[in-house]
Amino acid sequence: MLSTWTSATAVIRRIGIALMLTAIVVLTTASLANAQAAAAAPAQAAPAPQVRSFSGDVGVLSYIVKGDKAADFEALVAKLKDGLAKSEKPDRKAQGAGWRVLKQVEARPDGNITYLFLVDPVVKDADYTFSAILYEAFPAERQAIYEAIKNCVVGSGMVNYQSVMTAVK
Repeated sequence: MLSTWTSATAVIRRIGIALMLTAIVVLTTASLANAQAAAAAPAQAAPAPQVRSFSGDVGVLSYIVKGDKAADFEALVAKLKDGLAKSEKPDRKAQGAGWRVLKQVEARPDGNITYLFLVDPVVKDADYTFSAILYEAFPAERQAIYEAIKNCVVGSGMVNYQSVMTAVK
């Protein structure tokens, strides 16, 4: 009985190993195919950059920033404020009027800090892409701005909200 059980266990183990090796080959092949497709993609037209616009009454953009890069991120936020203020575009001025930036008081468990860009009211269909506004306002600093954002930001998100009630003012 023991020899039957041992040989059955060995067969199951071999099948498991074969399945894992097959999965590795399939995943590697898929990764290579994706890499080849990505390498060929520059020959095609580049997709239009993603625009961050709000469809609701209130919008929230969230940015997770490396804890040790908070000061650098806040310098970018100051540039954002300056860029919106100096813009000749009425939409940009309207965006700046309803834009508040909030900073999480306590760091997250991973040491990062969350910043919320609270936009109330939103300018419908206006582009709220942080980098795009900075590039527009400071075109000569585009590469430095890109590097600063890349070095500061770990992740970001965007949510649309609809007003339901306003408390007594």
